Amino acid sequence: MGWFFSSQSRSDLIHELIQPEETERASVKVIAHALRGNVLWSVVELTAKAEGVHRHLTPGQSLRYIRCDLLKRSGSEWGYKPLDESMHPYYYSCPLSYLDLAPQQSRQWRDGVRAYHARRRKST
Repeated sequence: MGWFFSSQSRSDLIHELIQPEETERASVKVIAHALRGNVLWSVVELTAKAEGVHRHLTPGQSLRYIRCDLLKRSGSEWGYKPLDESMHPYYYSCPLSYLDLAPQQSRQWRDGVRAYHARRRKST
């Protein structure tokens, strides 16, 4: 997946990325978010309103997942690249508490998150 850029500020982009979204097919809300440098971590709850929103959901069902939005500036524009746990993003600064808020989609990625935090604790 590519990058999406717009002429908004970094803070406006972050604000947009964490806002609830309602469509005819689904409801999406961010239940937790944290910024680590230029990586925005979020726990997202997706609720299907129609068939076909997600292969594991029927209308009325919800699922949670961990999202990783990479942020980058290009000239006067800010952009983001959306990733999620199932893609095993090679970024591990996700808050540990988020692992308890969503079902596991990548054991190896979660092991990387735990190792990252263990290294940080040892260095302090």
